[in-house]
Amino acid sequence: MAKIVKTPTGEFHSGYGCIIMTAAVGVFSFLAWWMFYYVPITLDKEIAAISQDTPAPLPQIAPVTGLQEKLAAFAKAASAGTPATLTLSIPELNALLLLTPDAATGGYKDMLRVRGLDAEKSLILTDASLPMNTARFWEEKKRYLVGQIDFLTEKTALGPDIKVVAVRVPDKKVPEEMIKGMQMYGYFGPYHNDATLGPIFKAIREFKVQPDSIVITTGP
Repeated sequence: MAKIVKTPTGEFHSGYGCIIMTAAVGVFSFLAWWMFYYVPITLDKEIAAISQDTPAPLPQIAPVTGLQEKLAAFAKAASAGTPATLTLSIPELNALLLLTPDAATGGYKDMLRVRGLDAEKSLILTDASLPMNTARFWEEKKRYLVGQIDFLTEKTALGPDIKVVAVRVPDKKVPEEMIKGMQMYGYFGPYHNDATLGPIFKAIREFKVQPDSIVITTGP
C-alpha cells in the first residue's frame, strides 16, 4: 500500500518570521514597561498621596521590670520542649518592641505602638509611623505612612506570624492594592529563620489574642 504524503497547500511567506519576532518583542516590551515603569510609578503616586515627609512621634515606651527574665524562662522551656505559657499585656508588648533588633529602616520600636487588642477577630491594633521608599530608591529618601494598622495573627509551619489586614490614614483613602501588597509578608518572618528565635517560634502551639493580653503556649 502506498504511503500517504501530506503536501502543504498554503503559500509560505518569508515575512512570517519577522511578524512573529516583532510580536514577541512587542509583548516583551509591554511587560517590561508595565513591570518596571507603570506599576512602580503608579504605586509611587498612590503612596505619595497618603504619606508625609517626616515620621510622627510615637509615645515613649516604658520598660517593664522582669520582662527579659520572663521571656528567658519561656524560651528555655520552649527550647527544651517543656509545656509553658507566656502572657503578655499591652505594656509588655510595647516593651518587647524595645528588644527587637534594628534593620536598615530602623527597629519596630520606631514604627509601631500597640494600642489595643481585638480578641473576637484575633487582631493586634497599632499606631504606626512606617518608613516607605520612593520610586527613586537609590536616593535613600524616605516618606512615612502615619496612621493605624491592624495585624491579624495566624499560624504557619514556622510558628505564629502577624500580617496587615487594615490600614487607616486620617482623611486619606488607602488603596486596596497597597494593602494587598503589604499582606504579602509577615512581620515575624525575619525571626523565623533566626538561629536562636526560630526554634522557639516553631515550638509555639497557640498564639491567642485576649481583650487585654496575648497568651502564648508551647509544648511537645
